Parts: sequence; C-alpha cells; structure tokens
Amino acid sequence: MKPMVTDKNGGGWMRRFLPEPIRRLAAHEGRVLGSFPLWIGRRRHQVGPDERAFGYASPQAATVYGLAFVCVVETVGVSFLVREWPAVHAVLLVLDLYTVLLVLGIQAAAVTRPHVLTARSLRVRAGARVDLTIPLHQISGVRRELRFQASGGEARDDVLELAVGAQTSLTLELTEPVTHVPLVGKPREVTTVRFHADESGELARALRSLVA
Repeated sequence: MKPMVTDKNGGGWMRRFLPEPIRRLAAHEGRVLGSFPLWIGRRRHQVGPDERAFGYASPQAATVYGLAFVCVVETVGVSFLVREWPAVHAVLLVLDLYTVLLVLGIQAAAVTRPHVLTARSLRVRAGARVDLTIPLHQISGVRRELRFQASGGEARDDVLELAVGAQTSLTLELTEPVTHVPLVGKPREVTTVRFHADESGELARALRSLVA
C-alpha cells in the first residue's frame, strides 16, 4: 500500500462544481487561513503527545516578513493614489489586505505544521502545501546534506524536493515509491525526498536509530 499526501479537497459542492486543481488550491488556501488560530495560540497541527515535532520555517521567516512589509507599503501607496474613487479604493483595499493575510499565512502554516516523527512513520510537511507520510520501514538511507536550489542541476521525476529558503538539509532514500499529489499537476511516484529541518542533525539521528 502506497501512502499518499493527506489532502482534504473540500466539501461535496466543491467536488461537484469545481475542477480538481481549483479544489486543491481552494483547500490549500483554507488550510493557510486556518493556521492563524493555531499560530496565535502557539499550538501545532496534529502532533500527538508521544510524537516528536521538527520545525523548518526559520530560513524563510525573514523573506516572508519582508514580503508582507512590502505588501503593506504597497497597500498604503495604492490607497493614496485611488482615494478619489471610493469604489475602486474599497475593492483594492480588500484585495491588498487579503494578500497580506495570505503572505503571513504561509509562515503561520509552516510554523504550525512541523514534520512529525512517530515510532512507525515520518510525516514530512511543507506548510499547508505538502503533507506526506513515509513509513519508516520504507526508508533505506538518511543523509544530512545541505543543498541549494540555485546550485544547478535538474531534479529527477522520482525526487521530491521541499526546499525552505531555497535549501534542503536532509535526504531520504526509499526502498519503494510513495505517491506525491501536488497542488497543481498529476500525482507522481517518488523514491527520494529532500527537505529541510531546523534541527536536521537531531532528526537524522532519530531516524537512523528508528530505522535501524
């Protein structure tokens, strides 16, 4: 049995009236916005009392907050330019504020949805975008290696790369493929998973111990 990304694609009306890619994007947006209560309450999404959580959001924090600041400045500037057209001003203000909310939601989702290690599996996540459960018995190799997306080279089709801040720090080799379902595009089988963890050394040691 091949584990898949745990992805709730919305209710019955969404399945009936919206194409699957649109449903995935709408569900993703809902998960992003739903991360704010967890973020404010300093809670984490689906991390059990006997499970270990490993964060990964640190490398992207400065970029996300910087982008949010730019969006706020742009909102103020646009509001000043269109102040003589109330209807246009109201529409653009709503859109701009929603954009700021989504940008901050990216960080909220990453903070509240860490990787989760249990006695039987590793749940690899990338914010609200990816949630992939890998059984430990399918892991054949664990490497701690720092890789940058800008270093060149094209990833193979069977490699899932979940970079944070354009970097990954851990590589898992699998004995058999797992199925990754992206937000947009067709599902694909992957046998190598590259991702980042802030405490990559500790996670690597814990994985090697459990796999052994």
